[in-house]
Parts: sequence; structure tokens; C-alpha cells
Amino acid sequence: MAYILLGIVCGSIILDVTSSFNFSPLILTYEPPGFNNFRSEAELTWFLQEKAKTESYILEFGGVFGRITSTAVPQFIGADATKTATNSAGANSDVNYSGTNIQVTGVDEADIVKTDGTFIYLSRLNTVYIVKAYPAEEAKLLTKIKFDVEVSDLFVAGDKLVVFTMDYSRVFASKAGGVSPIPKITTTNVYFYNISDRVNPVRERTYEAEGVYMASRMIGDYVYVVSRKGAWVYEGVLDLPAYSENGKPCLIPATSIYYYNGTDSSYSYTTVASINTQNPEAPVNSKTFLLGSSSTVYCSADHLYLTTVGYSSTGVHKIKLDNGRIEGIADGSVPGWVLNQFSMDESGKYFRIATTTGHAWGVSTSKNNVYVLDADLKIVGKLEDLAPGEQIYSARFMGDRLYLVTFKKVDPLFVIDLKDPTSPKVLGKLKIPGFSNYLHPYDENHVIGLGKEAVDSESGNFAWYQGVKLSLFDVSDVANPREVAKLEIGNRGTDSPALSDHKAFLFSREKNLLVIPILEARIDPSIYGGSVQANTYGDYVYQGAYIFQISTEGIKLRGRITHLQGDELLKSGYWFSSEYSVYRSLYIGENLYTISGGMVKINSLSDLSELKAIPLT
Repeated sequence: MAYILLGIVCGSIILDVTSSFNFSPLILTYEPPGFNNFRSEAELTWFLQEKAKTESYILEFGGVFGRITSTAVPQFIGADATKTATNSAGANSDVNYSGTNIQVTGVDEADIVKTDGTFIYLSRLNTVYIVKAYPAEEAKLLTKIKFDVEVSDLFVAGDKLVVFTMDYSRVFASKAGGVSPIPKITTTNVYFYNISDRVNPVRERTYEAEGVYMASRMIGDYVYVVSRKGAWVYEGVLDLPAYSENGKPCLIPATSIYYYNGTDSSYSYTTVASINTQNPEAPVNSKTFLLGSSSTVYCSADHLYLTTVGYSSTGVHKIKLDNGRIEGIADGSVPGWVLNQFSMDESGKYFRIATTTGHAWGVSTSKNNVYVLDADLKIVGKLEDLAPGEQIYSARFMGDRLYLVTFKKVDPLFVIDLKDPTSPKVLGKLKIPGFSNYLHPYDENHVIGLGKEAVDSESGNFAWYQGVKLSLFDVSDVANPREVAKLEIGNRGTDSPALSDHKAFLFSREKNLLVIPILEARIDPSIYGGSVQANTYGDYVYQGAYIFQISTEGIKLRGRITHLQGDELLKSGYWFSSEYSVYRSLYIGENLYTISGGMVKINSLSDLSELKAIPLT
């Protein structure tokens, strides 16, 4: 039997008539390190069908097996964070301003708000706004760019603006008629604008790739985009991934799809594309890899690391990035699951990763581990079985140390030495109530923790989380780390975007400044007769930017800035949502800018007095 596979390869129609099984199948007993490409579409089809027969997580369509992502294993998808925390660069060199809170120096991360020290670029729903921000007396909304779908995030590179969206539109038709049971195909869309005239942006380039938008990074002049599409064989026909540039469609041939010598519980096409932000005529460079269910992404200045989720392990795939060039060079695996990007780090030729095995609430006792892998992603050092019964809540690599927070009833902060890659060891630990969701370096001897306070349950082996907690840890004596300052905001129900998104965290040690958006909940004890149970939620009383003064002397709340009007919070009930909820903040010169979906507000950093409000609606 022969299949006729019709596709469009970079604008040209091709016919590939092949026999499904008249070829030499892959020999997977041994492959050289790194990745290898398939030799034909038939070979790729055979690979997916054979894997589907041997794996338990499959879908069957008309007697032919397709692939879906397993949901039986918890998949920790980060956004969510590690050498040092730095600010990305911008255009205005005449004034001091903050940039996006990024993980790795020189590796910018896309966000919903960017500034270059003169303008602010922000997205809300399907619109990108460009605001003249500095000086404050000239601040105003300049223009809006509207899209058909919601904007995910953006980059700014000099006079270039890069905007990311996702479009849920494509549906497969079934041979039997009607709508195919295969889900709609999402496309990752990237739009490049020339913004030398901020009032009249000009679109220069468009890149669209089939699949979910996973992550992006900008290194030098290049934006690297990671997208993921399920690998399907439907009614005998192989569904290859595709992309388009400026409307010109390109089908990625099977011979350009790379695999590694391993087994996964599900398969998807992960495409990494590099696009020059400054030259719209430069060709797109991309590589597509057949991997497991890609989840968390970590990126150094030289390598992109993709993790894939297995039943009890995490696959790690290493991709070299070199001035726009992309090359898969190594793969490996470690036991357990990774929390987010901050659980990973590259230091010299070594890759370090922290994982949790088992389940804190399941039959198999959870344990936490640290692994050091060499350049070929082979494990050369490990530290296992930390904090049995708990799971990782946050991690931060700082040079030769790892700060690790686990939690179930109390918050052990571990200080781990990685100076000898072959022999990681615990230097010290601190047990305190509550936990930190995010750790941020203050200096080489102090670490900031952002998380929740917690109170032990009297009836079980767990704790009830309470308000948002800021902590400052002194780690100068590594054997005896100390919490030297803490401040709790609100009661149970208080929340902050910065707990799960490090880009909402604004910090300047030079200014002793820390700003976090918070939705505060408060409990009125009189309602409960003066006796409040630990699991009681408070009522919402405030939403806005909370401005703290932070130093080695302590943490102090300086003030709050809100965009809400009147009694909007009083109407909230058990949950609250408003387009005027503050979600980002930044500073330019001596002014603080807070951003919501409806407004940009400017306040003086010296006394927090309001200078100007710029409506976006």
C-alpha cells in the first residue's frame, strides 16, 4: 500500500509517494551522542506508530495511533527562575532605569511590559500600547497596535518591537466527514515592527509556527522562539509541522526533524527558531526536534535546555545557540521533576538541576535531589534524599551555591555547596514557618525570599498558608543561615503575581527598593468572636503596588499605590479581577511607574506622591 503525502515546502507543492513499510527501519540500539535526523517520512511514521504500540499513553483514531501528552504525571511548567539577577538593556543611556527581572545576564526574557528608559511598551488583551514615559511632564499615550488574538508578551531591541501571540484556529477535517477528534492546532505568531517612529509603527516581518508558544529569549540581535506541536499520525497520514514567513508557507520535511536515542511517554515536535531582530531580510534559522512532552526551558548565553516530563524522570536536551545558529548537541535525564527555570543553571561546562521525586501527598514519599551533569549531560555529581515528605517550592543558583526551599509543614532553607561538581553537599539549613516561592539575590551574603506565612494544622501533617511574606536571609555563615528580617502582608487569601512570575518582582539594591503587586485580604476578628481558625480567608481590602525599603537592616513598607477607584474591592466576593489591577512596576530616573490594564501611573520615588496618570482605555 502506498500513501500520497501532499505538502507545501517553502511555497512549492511537492508529492512524496512512498510505501509505508518498504524501508529499513531505525536501529535504535546505539546512536552517537546528540541528535540524528530521520531519513524519510515513512521512517518517521513508522517510528511514531511503533512507539505508540509500546507506550501506554496513546489515542487511537480509525485504527491508527496518534500521540497526546500524558496527564498522569504532574507537569511543572515554569515561567515562570541563575547566576545573578540582572536588568536587560535598553535605549536611553542618559537616565537610570529598570529592566525586566531576568535570570541570566545577557539573556533577555519576553514580558508584557518593557521600557527603554524613554518609552513604555505594554500589552493588554489584544493590544500593544506605546507610551511616552520620560520625562514625566511629557508622558502620554502615543499609539495602539491591535491584533486579532491576545498578545502573549514582547521584546524591545532599539527601534525594533517584537510581539508574540497565539492563535487557536486550525481544525482537522476527518476523512469520514465531520470534525476530527484531533484538537485544534495552535499557531505561535511573532510580529516584528520598526518603531523608529513610535507614533506610526511599521510591521516588517511575520513568523508563524504550528504549535503552542513555549518560551523565547533574546541574545544579541537574535530572538529565539520555542514552540511545540503534537506529533500525530492520523488515518495513516503523517501530520508534519509547518511554519510560514511573511505568509509564505513552509512544511518541515521529515529529514529535517531530529530525534535522540531515548524513549518518552509521549511525543511532540519542538521547534526552535532564531530570527534577526535588526535585519528583516535575514533568513529564519530553525531546527525541529521530536521530543517528549517539552515543559520547562532554561537558557544560558550559549545553550538552550529543554526538559521533557517522563513517568518518574526528567529528560534534558541541550541545544547550542551561536549567533543565530541552532544545533542539538546532547541529551540526558535525571530522576524526578523540575519545578521551574530557576531549578536549573549552567556553570562553565556543567549543568545543575534540582528535582523532586515521589509525591508529598501520595503513597510514595517525596524526596528532593540535586544533580550535576557534564557537557554531554551525563551525571557526574548528585545529592539525593533531601527533606523526605516535602517538595521543592523554590530554588536559586548563585555561583557555587544553591539555595533550596522545600515545604510541607515548615520551610527548610538549604544552603548547598556546588564548588566540587562531583560532590555536592549541604552546608547548612534553616527551618522556619511558611515558605518562599521565589528567591532573589540581595548580595553575596543575603537572599530575599517571597512566599507565604504558614500555621501548623492541628489535625494533620500539613500547614495552612496565610498572608504574603517577605524574608531576608543572612547566609554569611553558611552552616547557620538566619532569617534576619521578615514582613507579612495581609491574612489568608492575600496573593501576588510575583509568587509565580518573577517578572512582577522589581528590586534595586542601589535604591534599597522592592516593589511587588499585591491583592491584600484581611480578617476582621470581631466577626469570629475573636477566635479565628487558621483556614479562614480574609476579605479583599486593597490591590496595588506595595513599595518596600529593604536593606541588611530590615524590611519596611514605605507605601502603596493603587489604580482602583471607589468601592470596587467591596464588590469582589470570593475572587477579584479588574483591568485596573496593578501587575507590573518599573522606575525611570527618580520616578516609579505602575502599570495596570487600564492605566500607567507615575509617582515620585522620594515620597510616592502622584505626578501623573495616563489612561489606556
